[in-house]
This record gives sequence, C-alpha cells and structure tokens, in this order.
Amino acid sequence: MSLNLEQYVSEFSAQNINGEHLLQLDGSKLKALGMTSSQDRAIIKKKLKEMKASLEKARKAQEKMEKQREKLRKKEQEQLQRKSKKTDKSSPDATEGTQEQ
Repeated sequence: MSLNLEQYVSEFSAQNINGEHLLQLDGSKLKALGMTSSQDRAIIKKKLKEMKASLEKARKAQEKMEKQREKLRKKEQEQLQRKSKKTDKSSPDATEGTQEQ
C-alpha cells in the first residue's frame, strides 16, 4: 500500500503472501499473481531488492555482534583462569605443601 499498489492487496492476501513469501517472488511469480503491469512489477522488484539488501546487512551486523560477544566471553574466561591460577599459587596450602617436601 505504501507503494500505491493497493489494487494487488486482495490477491496477495488470498494467496497468503506474507513477508517471507514476498521476498521469494520474482517477475514471473508476480505476473502469476495478477500483476500485469511491468511498471508495477519493476517497483515491487526494486523494493524487494532493497529489502533483501537491508536484511543481509542486518544479518551481518548480528553475526558481527555475536562474534564480539564470544570473543569477550573467551577473554573473560581466560582472565578468570589466570586469576584462579594466581590465587592457587599464593594460597597457604600450596606453600605448605612445597615446604614439607
């Protein structure tokens, strides 16, 4: 409707075309849905291309954030392990054990 193509809404609804299905449509499928105007199909295809690019950009950003979180988790674990090793070395039990030998 935001593209001023509301004349196709009823057919898209009747065919259960949702966002996921919409992204998979090409020119021939749009034509089969009753979109006879090549200009209208061009408008939809252009918008779909923009939407796909936007989704891909968002997916890549999400992957980047997940990698950064994982890297941060690993770094925190390494710091905890180092701290734990230092604590073990400086504990009285560890020094007593070495003195007895």
